[in-house]
Amino acid sequence: MTRVFADSYFFFALLNPRDPAHAKAVDFSRQNHGPLATTAWVLTELADGLASTPRRQIFRRVLDDFEANRANLIVPANVETFEKGVDLYHSRPDKQWSLTDCISFAVMKEEGITDALTGDHHFEQAGFSALLK
Repeated sequence: MTRVFADSYFFFALLNPRDPAHAKAVDFSRQNHGPLATTAWVLTELADGLASTPRRQIFRRVLDDFEANRANLIVPANVETFEKGVDLYHSRPDKQWSLTDCISFAVMKEEGITDALTGDHHFEQAGFSALLK
């Protein structure tokens, strides 16, 4: 089964009942038990967003839950993947893609992933399906 890419958009939507994409994220989580993929950079974004003292422990729970499914993939931070993202970032000055998104796009291409748990239109601009739109 092909993995689906989990963007920080998905994690934040899942954790915040007031997020406009919360219901879609919850529905996906309940209905889909297939493998997911994400990157250390996406998880860094998530941790940064949960950095306030009362919410810091939420990150650990999310990470533990993600890692509990051995079929899930966390692409580690490494120079090669970083450089692929940087190359894409610099090759598309016409787009407002973040470096983290460019790294995600490079990983998705390399892993043959076409669907992303995100509502971010940048994924669609890059040729992927945004499942939370």
